[in-house]
Amino acid sequence: MDCHRFWVVIGLLGAVLGASAAAQDEKNEVGGFVGRIFISDQGITGATYLSPTIAFGKGLTYGGEYARRLFVTPVFAISGEAVIAYNGDEKVNGGSYGNDVVPSKIKELFVTPAARLNLFPTTAVSPWVSFGAGFGHITQGNTLVYGDPNPGKTTTSAVIEGGIGLDVKVWRTLSLRGEVRDFWAGEPNFPLAQTGKSRFHNYFVGAGLFWRF
Repeated sequence: MDCHRFWVVIGLLGAVLGASAAAQDEKNEVGGFVGRIFISDQGITGATYLSPTIAFGKGLTYGGEYARRLFVTPVFAISGEAVIAYNGDEKVNGGSYGNDVVPSKIKELFVTPAARLNLFPTTAVSPWVSFGAGFGHITQGNTLVYGDPNPGKTTTSAVIEGGIGLDVKVWRTLSLRGEVRDFWAGEPNFPLAQTGKSRFHNYFVGAGLFWRF
């Protein structure tokens, strides 16, 4: 190796180690996000009326996260994170006039501690995957779609979270994050619209900003 190449290699190595050291110093991150939750339609067992499915809207969802890096290398980083997501206006429809079976809306709150693996965490662009578990809290409106009283109850259940995303540094310690997460939660309590299932998927698609310090 000639002298010029030697110093090029030394310079690149120094840059990588310097970025890694900076990443080691910035162990904490806090951020917020906004997006929508998508829920697949579900069939109502034994229904003989029109609209024998439960249809969900695409509720505006927002929340935040805190994470702490536990182990960092130039190739990957492992973090512990806590994610909270709130869907405050999830529209619901199903049944028909005279067969009033579901509330007009529900609200969802998910809180999920998780482990996150980032690739190339010291660079400007870093993809990641997340997996964790926590709880979900679902509340319902007091009336059904066609105005009858709602016999359904508030429910709290265990939630499994899985997600993928991409972090892009935009300025110093500020980064943009795009993400897709699935909150696999217990079914809402719809006594008049049984689906035969015990759990359902809540697919969150959104973006946000976070600050590392």
